[in-house]
This record gives sequence, structure tokens and C-alpha cells, in this order.
Amino acid sequence: MRRLFAQLVRFGLVGGVGFLIDVGVFNLLRATVLSPDDVSHGPLYAKIVSTLLAIIVNWIGNRYWTFGDRKRPNVAREGLEFALVSGGGLLIGLGCLWVSHYVLGYTSVLADNISSNVIGLVLGTAFRFTFYRLWVFREEKNDEPRPLTLHESHVPTPIPADD
Repeated sequence: MRRLFAQLVRFGLVGGVGFLIDVGVFNLLRATVLSPDDVSHGPLYAKIVSTLLAIIVNWIGNRYWTFGDRKRPNVAREGLEFALVSGGGLLIGLGCLWVSHYVLGYTSVLADNISSNVIGLVLGTAFRFTFYRLWVFREEKNDEPRPLTLHESHVPTPIPADD
């Protein structure tokens, strides 16, 4: 339990940095070049850009700090798996924003932030932590074959002779 708690704390701290980047870039883009008044679907595009930047920062922090003892030698595969899980988290946040903004008609900056950066973040974070821990940075590293020990190789042991 202590190890899980430590991972949760580190995950939260890394996520906090990613959150600041995500929210900051989202609001900056939404207020300027991707304003919903100027660009159709501006909030969605702003969320995609901000989340992608946060994903890069989160991968570095989670790979080298949160799950540093679990990182795998195959960086490309680990990065692809991280990107897939992060993409799932992105879709959760985008789904919350889309429903709020386009289905329910809540189009204010506050509503967009609550739907994507509060509700979407909580749901996406639970999804990401679960799949990072169980799949991307899993405990047992099955990527590389390891040599068998003498016991595992099932080498017959000699039977002592009865004298």
C-alpha cells in the first residue's frame, strides 16, 4: 500500500504540472486565436492542443519519476502505449466538453472549464492512472525474454542410489 500511495502522490504532482499547462494553454488559445466567435469548434481545437502539450510533459514525468522503476527498455512501445492511454483520456475530456458546449448549450468560458478541466479531468485521470499502472508501466515486464533459472528449466535432478 505504501508503494501505491507513493505512486499516487507522484502521479498527482506530475499531473498537477500537466494540469497547469493544459488549463493555461486551453484558456490562452480559447481567449485568442481559437475563440468560439472566430473559429468554429474553437474550444475543441484549443482542448486538443492544450492536452497534447500536457501529455508530452506527463509522459516524461511519469516515465522517469512516477513509474521510474517500471519503465521498459522498449521506449517506442512504451511511448505508443502511453499515447494510446492518453488519447483515451483526451477523448473523455473532449466528450465532456462537447456534451456541455454543443449538446447542453453551455458556451461560457466557465462552463467550458468546468466540463473539460474539472469533470473531464477527474474522469480522464482515473482512466489514465488505471491503464498507465496496469498496462503501460505494469509491474512485470514481459517485453524481453529472460533466461530461465536452473529450477525453472526443469532439468532433472539425479536420484540418489540406494546402497
